[in-house]
Amino acid sequence: MWSALKKAMFALAIGLSFIGFATVSIAEVHEVQMLNKHPDDKKKRNVFSPALIRIQPGDTVKFISADKGHNTESMKGMIPEGASEWKSKVSKDFEITYEKPGVYGYRCTPHAALGMVGLVVVEGEGWDDNLEAAQSVKQRGKAKKAFEELWAELEATN
Repeated sequence: MWSALKKAMFALAIGLSFIGFATVSIAEVHEVQMLNKHPDDKKKRNVFSPALIRIQPGDTVKFISADKGHNTESMKGMIPEGASEWKSKVSKDFEITYEKPGVYGYRCTPHAALGMVGLVVVEGEGWDDNLEAAQSVKQRGKAKKAFEELWAELEATN
């Protein structure tokens, strides 16, 4: 037979378990395709789709090598202070989990000058702390126009 104290402690343990489960957020995996042609606009070549993605801390982005010849690489000056840089192998899928809120600029190493760039925005407190620094990084070739469009899209969705 269970004593009244044991029953109360058991009920408390069960209740606390449910509270614990309710406060745990489940991280998501988001996919970004590395493509030779944009799926909706065939005139746009060498693209990430989507090129701008908003995620939560702890979420993972899976870069999918849908077409060969592409990779993903963080860009110097375009990630939050203390965040880890990355560079994937060409023609290989790559996953990265983002923990720190902020703006992360990235590119395809072989096609950056052709405008193959993108942004990951990790939301949360202080997500825009590195926004101005990231926007001030000098871009070359078609990457300059591509980032101008990404910055405008980011501003429009805030």
